[in-house]
Amino acid sequence: MNTRIAKLATLFLVTASLTACENNSEQAQPRNITYADDVAHIIQKHCAGCHSAGQPGAMATGFVTDSYQSIMNGTLSGAIVNPGSARTSSLYIMISGKENLAVTMPHGKEPLETGEIDTIRAWIDSGAVEN
Repeated sequence: MNTRIAKLATLFLVTASLTACENNSEQAQPRNITYADDVAHIIQKHCAGCHSAGQPGAMATGFVTDSYQSIMNGTLSGAIVNPGSARTSSLYIMISGKENLAVTMPHGKEPLETGEIDTIRAWIDSGAVEN
C-alpha cells in the first residue's frame, strides 16, 4: 500500500511540475509591442503638439512625430531611437527623466504616465518595430 501511495505522490508531483512549466512558458512570451498598436497614440498625445511640421519643437530640433519613419529619422543631431536599447535612446532618456537633464520631455507639460514610459521602453528594447 505504501508503494502505491508513493507512486501516486510521484505522479502527482511530476504532473504538477509539468503544468507549472507550461504556465511559465506561456507567461515568458511577451506580447509584441509595435509603434502602430502601442506607441503612436502616446507620441500623438504628448509630443505632436510641439513636434509636428511647423511647430516650435520641430523647427528647433528637426524632430517631427507625424509618422514612424519621421521618429526613426530623429533630430537634426541624429537618431533618438536605438532599436534594442532604450537605455541608450534619447527618446526614452528624455521622457523617463532617468538622467539629470536640463530639458525633459514633454517640455513644460505634464510628464508621461509610468505605463506610457514603460510601453515606449519595451517597444525600443524589443526592436522598435513599426507593425
